Amino acid sequence: MSQSVLTLFRDGQEYMKTWPVKRELYAFFPECRVVSATKLAIKAMPPLAVLACTTLLNTLGDAYLPQIIAIGLFFLSLPLQGLLWLGHRSNQLLPPQIKSWYQEVHSKMRAEGCQIQSMGARPKYKELAIALKTAFTELDKVFTQKWFD
Repeated sequence: MSQSVLTLFRDGQEYMKTWPVKRELYAFFPECRVVSATKLAIKAMPPLAVLACTTLLNTLGDAYLPQIIAIGLFFLSLPLQGLLWLGHRSNQLLPPQIKSWYQEVHSKMRAEGCQIQSMGARPKYKELAIALKTAFTELDKVFTQKWFD
């Protein structure tokens, strides 16, 4: 299933907002690191791009303008790369091991009385993100800690 780049950016932003960046998840999912790095890049890269381009333009002059523009575009592309990765990842189907773990977590959350959407036959990472976010906000720390021991 092919998606447009703009759809991937939108999905990446939504996934970044949904994914719970919790200490317990760092060892199991790269999303925590990618979300943290992307948030930092969104804040830091535009000013760094301006600083780098201004410094290089003042130091090297107009003769190196194409290279200076390329460096500026590289800095600006870093947060976009993170959003693209997150958008792509959010639409991937869960692998079998994570799918069975997700089903177990989902059933435990239902048993605890959490209001969570019904589980589809082919869950994706975005459904996992919603379930984990719900678990970390609605359930106590002792209950969620059992999943990661």
